[in-house]
Amino acid sequence: MNTTLLLVLVPWAAFLALAGAVRMAGVLPGDEWVRQLVLAHATPAVVALMHWINLVGNWRVLVPATPLLLLLPRTRRHWWVWLLVLLAAPSLEYLLKPVIGRLRPESPAFGFPSGHATASAAYLTALAYAAGDLSPLGRRLARAGAAGMMVLVGLARIVLHAHWPSDVLGGIALGLGCAGVAIFISSSTDRSPAGSTSPAPPSRDGPSRTPPGPG
Repeated sequence: MNTTLLLVLVPWAAFLALAGAVRMAGVLPGDEWVRQLVLAHATPAVVALMHWINLVGNWRVLVPATPLLLLLPRTRRHWWVWLLVLLAAPSLEYLLKPVIGRLRPESPAFGFPSGHATASAAYLTALAYAAGDLSPLGRRLARAGAAGMMVLVGLARIVLHAHWPSDVLGGIALGLGCAGVAIFISSSTDRSPAGSTSPAPPSRDGPSRTPPGPG
């Protein structure tokens, strides 16, 4: 199966499975255990750090950071696709929260999926995709950094008593799924004849242009 198609199907399947389980069961088995495990390591220094990391999922940071995607050709070529996806991801999160209806651990507000996790996962996946234009070392570093930051934003939401772990996992899956759609559209357009800018290779079956030798 096409790799770009898997980038769409796997996150969406994970999100739908989590959403269905949360809708039926509420707090999932393991949610409280993982939450308490994370909170047990939430020293004052960790909490202070997580307050800063939490900003990566805040729209006040992500909106002004969105034009940075235009600096790299891979996302600039299909800027409209990425703009729509970066708007669609938090919109879907906002609409789905009351449908799923699971409350936060310490608040009567709806929590699944996590908005910070959704928005940061979509944006960081866009950066990881854009890093395909970098050198091999730069690409690896950028993608490892993006993946690590997704995890840290999710941990921040738990440390700050804002979400259950499954809220965070659902948000990451939703953000990855939305970004996967953009990757699939961008890659398909680049492979299509209309989107191709490279000249076609000469046919091996065509007549030779080499003039015949004497005799």
